[in-house]
Amino acid sequence: MATGLSTQLTRQIGEHLVTAELGRRQVIGTPFAGNVPDIDILAFANGISAPIQVKAINGISWQFDVRSFLDVIPTEKGQKVNGLKDLNRKIICIFVVVGKNLGEDTFYIFQLGWLQDYFRSHYGEGRQLPKNIKSFHCAIWKKDLEQHLGKWEVIEHEFKL
Repeated sequence: MATGLSTQLTRQIGEHLVTAELGRRQVIGTPFAGNVPDIDILAFANGISAPIQVKAINGISWQFDVRSFLDVIPTEKGQKVNGLKDLNRKIICIFVVVGKNLGEDTFYIFQLGWLQDYFRSHYGEGRQLPKNIKSFHCAIWKKDLEQHLGKWEVIEHEFKL
């Protein structure tokens, strides 16, 4: 089980890996060290600025509360999805799997709207109810993000590189 320290180190490493890679791609990135909700890095290039959300792990999946993405309420028989939460679907997300050694890291790049749609399609009707119907836990695994592996074109498109 991850400790508070290891979780914080993973988060820090992930944000700085992304900031460094943005620099290699001629994009200035300033990390906020967890002080700004929903934004980990503010990036700038070619007169364009954009927020970036970074989620880093050294395991196999990223964990969330589904209520960050969906309007979900508990019912007597389980849970009901009433629709999507109102969020900025264009925020760039970079999910990082932190490797044991330098250069062994992997990056998955996409927009937040894709992740919201993923949870809508996987959390809605037909989903096996959790043992605790008051649980709003959800997760996404590396295998589900393969189409976004190394998609730095998302950054190139955003900043007209």
